[in-house]
Amino acid sequence: MLSHSEKETLKSGRSLAKKLKPGDIICLFGDLGAGKTVFTKGIAEGLGIKRGRIISPTFVIIREHSSGRLPLYHFDLYRLNDPEDILRLGYEEYLYNQGVSVIEWADRLKYLLPEKYLKVELTVKSPTKRSIKISKIQ
Repeated sequence: MLSHSEKETLKSGRSLAKKLKPGDIICLFGDLGAGKTVFTKGIAEGLGIKRGRIISPTFVIIREHSSGRLPLYHFDLYRLNDPEDILRLGYEEYLYNQGVSVIEWADRLKYLLPEKYLKVELTVKSPTKRSIKISKIQ
């Protein structure tokens, strides 16, 4: 699908959130500025989490939001240098829990990517357009 604005990217995330269930993992792939955090905000809104509560957890790696229909575990792995670093955080306890995990910069997990997840690829097409491709990995 093609998003022509931040509002449409939010809407795409909200739409996906309606279908999510406990234990779902969403891995986001895309360059800096592609809309990963905006898409995550849409997911959060779709889960009933207030809009202003979602900010990129770049410096803390993970933020937990439990005020919605399902808990949201929001990972930002931008600053992750070695996939082994995430093991020390106990990330698997979040991934295989009763909430929804959204992982920005999921490519940095490399061999630690989960076996099953929804892959969301966000690509910058122009300053105002983003391509959003969603596929299921099993």
